[in-house]
Amino acid sequence: MQATAYTYDPESRSGQVLLDDGTPVPFDAAAFDAGGLRLLRPGQRVRIEVEGAKEDLRITLVTLQTL
Repeated sequence: MQATAYTYDPESRSGQVLLDDGTPVPFDAAAFDAGGLRLLRPGQRVRIEVEGAKEDLRITLVTLQTL
């Protein structure tokens, strides 16, 4: 699934992404670390992997979207 980086705190390595419908979804340090990233800037397109659905949606991986 694709999304856009919305917020990122380098100290906690957590933040939020915006799904393409505008829904913000938080991610934690474990999801950030799983993607192998070192930094994330708001506005970057990312690829995310999720578990659950709707209110129980949880991001398990955040990485940069590449073509």
